[in-house]
Amino acid sequence: MTAGLTTAQLIEKHRPTLDQALDAIRSRAYWSPHPEHPKAYGPEGAPGSLGAAEGQAAFDAQRGKRFELEQPGTDGWAGSEVSPYGFELGIEYPHADVDVLLPALRAAMPAWREAGPRARAAVCLEILARINARTHEFAHAVMHTSGQAFMMAFQAGGPHAQDRGLEAVAYAYAEQTNAAPETAEWVKPQGKRDPLKLNKQFTTVPRGVSLLIGCNTFPTWNGYPGLFASLATGNAVLVKPHPRAVLPLALTVRVAREVLAEAGFSPDLVALAAERDGEGIAKSLAVRPEIRVIDYTGSTAFGDWLEANARQAQVFTEKAGVNTVVVDSTDDYKGMLSNLAFSLSLYSGQMCTTPQNLLVPREGIATDAGHKSFDEFVADLATAVERLLGDDARANALLGAIVNDQVKARIDAAAQLGEVALASRTVANPDFPGATVRTPVIVKLDGAKPDAEAAYFSECFGPVSFAVAVDSTADAVELLRRTVREKGAMTVGAYTTSADAERLIEEACLEECAQLSLNLTGGVYVNQTAAFSDFHGSGGNPAANAVLCDSAFVASRFRTVEVRRQA
Repeated sequence: MTAGLTTAQLIEKHRPTLDQALDAIRSRAYWSPHPEHPKAYGPEGAPGSLGAAEGQAAFDAQRGKRFELEQPGTDGWAGSEVSPYGFELGIEYPHADVDVLLPALRAAMPAWREAGPRARAAVCLEILARINARTHEFAHAVMHTSGQAFMMAFQAGGPHAQDRGLEAVAYAYAEQTNAAPETAEWVKPQGKRDPLKLNKQFTTVPRGVSLLIGCNTFPTWNGYPGLFASLATGNAVLVKPHPRAVLPLALTVRVAREVLAEAGFSPDLVALAAERDGEGIAKSLAVRPEIRVIDYTGSTAFGDWLEANARQAQVFTEKAGVNTVVVDSTDDYKGMLSNLAFSLSLYSGQMCTTPQNLLVPREGIATDAGHKSFDEFVADLATAVERLLGDDARANALLGAIVNDQVKARIDAAAQLGEVALASRTVANPDFPGATVRTPVIVKLDGAKPDAEAAYFSECFGPVSFAVAVDSTADAVELLRRTVREKGAMTVGAYTTSADAERLIEEACLEECAQLSLNLTGGVYVNQTAAFSDFHGSGGNPAANAVLCDSAFVASRFRTVEVRRQA
């Protein structure tokens, strides 16, 4: 976009994309405007986009420097990011005096409100287009703050995250334009008397400043829905990144501020709140009266605290859960093992959607390869994981790096929880010798023993899974119900050839409000969700109180204010 491009020109430029996004959220069919292959960018791809070498150079150019944003209230500098691949980023970010910054965000909102839903959507789509053109740069930023392997950082941190942002804009636009017409003439008959007449004007107005509390593992994928939902509904957004994953969201803030300024709006509609080591500003920000919307991904403890204490704000949380797979039977044993092995291994299990508990009848399961006992199934799954990750280069490409010491400690402690069916091994990364790369560990537990419950009934974030022997499929379904009801789940998987078992599992998920994937044996995995089609979380169990993305995720970020005038 050239400087001075009007909102009308932006609306015209992005109208086709917005229209297609609106069609996609209605049809739930596959669609994405953002290519996920690296060669789609740079000299061989989209005009104006950065190629692989340019993206690497842009990332390298950030290191060891101050990240200038020219936002109000800067009173110093902060930053201590260390790549999970073993080196310091050395980037310092502006540290804000929030007593200066928050009033600036509020002052920027009236003109943004007056612009209307279509103009706001167009500006948001321009921000996303600018980010998309720099996907290679963002991939390195995500990789070296989250520990994701490059291709996952490129796809999940790039196009897939951009899809989620666009999805939120589409929902925001649809909800605002469906809320009420801009104007209405109201005429009420009064019999023989003259009718009562009013002219009515309806304006969608934002709730106030929105606070995005970023996460370490998926800073853009988890951050973009809330950021763009709030911005598209007229709110200013204060971005508080995780201290170990600042760069991806800082780059996002910089792009947003540039686009807003060029489109004639205050750049202070989006600002960064970086924090110094140990400062912990999320709690103090969350309860400030200026903060009216909060988006958070992270631990259950802090999510519960936000829901209980940030009473002045609409709080959207994605917290911890215990994701479960019920294994009853299959007509594709090899495909099931392959699918589960990949699901357990991807990004070292450091995903809120990774399966943790595999509930299997202790008498075994029926398969197209014959009856398999519980022990045989677990051994075969362990073998499938070993084969998948047997080559170190392939293992590094799938696993990435362990994001922090807490995850490593859980892997090391898993051997004390039960019989180890698959031990974790360390994988050397020749490109990044300082990286900690570990394969998954699988532990066998007896679901009938009370002491086993302490292990499988709480989230063990990372590449740790439990194969839990239960008395029957019916018992597995009851344990599934209790797990989702009490602990929550972002995902549920199941394998069965029985219509009765499928009905029981589906009914449990409907009643406990959990997203279910049945009999996945190909290239789609339980821990992956597609924007515009899949709902991430349900908002109906303890793992999350919101869905990425649906109407409820955007509708409470704005209100409709009516002005009545005598006709």
